[in-house]
Amino acid sequence: MSRTVARVIVDALSELGVRQVFGVVGDALNPVTDAIRETENLEWVGCRHEEAAAFAASAQSQLTGTLGVCMGTVGPGSVHLLNGLYDAAKSHAPVLAIAGQVPLAELGSDYFQEVDNDALFSDVAVFRATITSPDQLPQMLETAVRTALGRKGVAVLTVPGDLGERELTADRPARFSLNPPLSRPDDEAVRHAAELLDGSERITMLVGQGARAARADVLALADRLAAPMVLTLKAKAGFEGDTNPFQVGQTGLIGNPAAASALQDADTLLLLGTDFPYRDWYPEGRKVIQVDTEATHIGRRVPVDIGLVGDTGATVRDLLERLDTPPAGSDGARDRSHLEKARKRFDQWRAGQARLADPGHDKGVVGRIRSALDNRSHDIRPEALAAVVDRVAADDAVFTSDTGMATVWLSRFVEMRGERRLIGSYNLGSMANAMPQALGAQILDRERQVVAFCGDGGLSMLLGDLMTLKTYRLPVKLVVFDNRRLGMVKLEQEQVGLPEFGTVLDNPDFAAVAEAMGITGIRVTDPGDLDAAVRRAFSTSGPVLLDVLTNPDEIAVPAKPTVEQGWGFAVAKVKEVVRSHGDGGGH
Repeated sequence: MSRTVARVIVDALSELGVRQVFGVVGDALNPVTDAIRETENLEWVGCRHEEAAAFAASAQSQLTGTLGVCMGTVGPGSVHLLNGLYDAAKSHAPVLAIAGQVPLAELGSDYFQEVDNDALFSDVAVFRATITSPDQLPQMLETAVRTALGRKGVAVLTVPGDLGERELTADRPARFSLNPPLSRPDDEAVRHAAELLDGSERITMLVGQGARAARADVLALADRLAAPMVLTLKAKAGFEGDTNPFQVGQTGLIGNPAAASALQDADTLLLLGTDFPYRDWYPEGRKVIQVDTEATHIGRRVPVDIGLVGDTGATVRDLLERLDTPPAGSDGARDRSHLEKARKRFDQWRAGQARLADPGHDKGVVGRIRSALDNRSHDIRPEALAAVVDRVAADDAVFTSDTGMATVWLSRFVEMRGERRLIGSYNLGSMANAMPQALGAQILDRERQVVAFCGDGGLSMLLGDLMTLKTYRLPVKLVVFDNRRLGMVKLEQEQVGLPEFGTVLDNPDFAAVAEAMGITGIRVTDPGDLDAAVRRAFSTSGPVLLDVLTNPDEIAVPAKPTVEQGWGFAVAKVKEVVRSHGDGGGH
């Protein structure tokens, strides 16, 4: 007997090794979810919002490098997937979305809940199609999966409500034949790049997530070139820690002065596996070599002298073979003063940051003066919270972070040492991603520690899926930076001289909300209780929400602050004080 459309889809997902499918059940997808119910090694994860389902599927894809799967039913259910799917697309995460649709005969009739899915997903998906006949399977499914994996993007397969239970007339097993190619750049281009590197005095490497799989080769190249290594945020996992003596942290708004100066002082920049988008942070007038698997990425952020299109590891190994520069310690080896200067400045910056993160900082003379200006309520410093979590969390923990100030504190105070992994909405910049991404990561491996750095604004946006953590007994540790603000927006307003407006959040006691949902909730208001509270949260079984009231006026100084930013901030503060005195309001 031939299989149904729903059974063909579910069997193929199971054969691909997909372990969970995230979504919200409903009408058109009922045949598919029922097929999942009857499949032993495939788990349905019922979320409270389809956006959370898409974020969770994307997180699994980013952690495994394989296919993540989510579903949304007719109309609104599919529309709700969009934001999470955009995040997957911009994170280059292969995700398959199964979308419901009205019955075939009703297509184009403005039927109840009808949405043109092929149009809806046209901008976000590398593949999209609506099944109009059972016999289009399994070929259409094979094409969707191959396209998602091959192009590292989103594929959307739409299933009308009356097709899921229909049988194929010519059934066969799905065949995917997934063997990713290993590409290498042209030999002549590699030779020219090696000659440019050999002739350069001061080289700085900007390393991105695309180089993670080639860590050993990238470190060998940094050693050979005596090059400080500036990391993108997504390259923290894989390149941070004491085993990398070349890294000097991040650049950009969340970066540090050592990384900024390492780029500025170089005469040649070597970009490996990164599409770092912030053009203002690239120095001008430098020679630039860029290595990327995507030809379209070459030169789109900064003018490039030599572009090498190919696998990062293979390209780096080719460069190492062609360089004339001897290894460190050999006669004629490259001068290491550029590297040593950058590392010294990085160590000094880290020492200063460690002082800020000390819970007793505000008790000292400098701390008391600073507190009188920016922390008169003696709220907990977010730096201190992030630093304690860094000390307590496991060396193989998975971290997720909400866009905004939570990411700033994670970037500066949490080291991605050991086998730690990091996921966030670092290309789309969406709010509300940390908790659902942690959901996807935790259900993939219930024994591995998963920590979500949540902003209060982000957490409250998709608050309902706390129930999903509880329902599936997922031991995620939710660390809430509860500054009662949209903190990054507040900072953006003040840096350009605007008074804070529209950013204040009327928050509940999030720990009490968690307790009402059946999740352990811990609320921290006293800096003296911070360390013990974090340790209690991490030693408690099951999901835990740690609600920490942090200082809303904490400032994250950019790596190279401008006079305009400082002046804007001062003007904003004056306006805020005048407004406060004039209307009895204030913060």
